[in-house]
Amino acid sequence: MGSQEIPFKIIYPHAAGIDVGSRSHLVAIDQNKDNVREFGVYTTDHQNLITHLRTHGITTIAMESTGSVRHEVARIEYG
Repeated sequence: MGSQEIPFKIIYPHAAGIDVGSRSHLVAIDQNKDNVREFGVYTTDHQNLITHLRTHGITTIAMESTGSVRHEVARIEYG
């Protein structure tokens, strides 16, 4: 039997998810897995991440992290 993808109901259309890692951050802006982008962990990478979020009209961010690296991403001035 084949697997079927069932999309989640979109509650926050201007939200993104960030998987925060020590070597890179993965950013998803919609339910299309082809739109997941990877960003580095340095200042220039964070600036590119912010540009990416702004380009797509993102106003809400959910982050997942198992370490203290999330604190650096949380300090990014987005708005």
